[in-house]
Amino acid sequence: METIVQISLDLTSIEEALSTAEIAMRAGVDWLEAGTPLILAEGLHGVRALRAKFPTTPIVADLKTMDGGYLEAEMMAQAGATHVVVMARAHPATIKQVVQAGKDYGIKVMGDNLGCPSMVEGAKILEDLGCDYVIHHIGYDERRDPEVQARYGGGMPSPLDELAEVVKAVSIPVQAVGGLSIEQAIACPKYGAPLVVLGAPLTVDADAFKTASGDLEGVLREICRRIREK
Repeated sequence: METIVQISLDLTSIEEALSTAEIAMRAGVDWLEAGTPLILAEGLHGVRALRAKFPTTPIVADLKTMDGGYLEAEMMAQAGATHVVVMARAHPATIKQVVQAGKDYGIKVMGDNLGCPSMVEGAKILEDLGCDYVIHHIGYDERRDPEVQARYGGGMPSPLDELAEVVKAVSIPVQAVGGLSIEQAIACPKYGAPLVVLGAPLTVDADAFKTASGDLEGVLREICRRIREK
């Protein structure tokens, strides 16, 4: 598939999410993501506000669904989401329910392998159960855990560590998420992962969950340009 640039609106107010989304769209971003912090703070109202402001833009609702799969996907679809996220570590029945809701409401399902004992096997399970995309994800807390960092010589695990293996293991599109630098995000299509996600800490202050300071539009515009040059 063609390269897609997605911004994760990991913010806690509708006003800031809409403002950041406007900047992102002017800069050339393709998809908007109602990040988990926004969904926790504003719920369906946040998704509805994004849909009202951007009537034709794909909107990913990062629900991280673990149970009640059909209802959660149904509610987000009715609010205007075009994509929903279910966790690989949910019960297979839950993943199946989200997939069924996706079919019933004409939305796509993104399966997230965060926390799987084997990230590759988690990705395979998501594809086998009918997900449309795999999110290969190293979590916020995991990256900051001292014991985890000790295993990486004081550094942090990265989704790039196993991205090539995940891409090879499945036939559906993959995106990599979790602490990527700008250069790493731009490199994702080289690994065969065409869905590039821009979020914390690229465009959001990862500690405060607010819009990053500086020339955000200029940064996003340059990132989009470089990604599409590849």
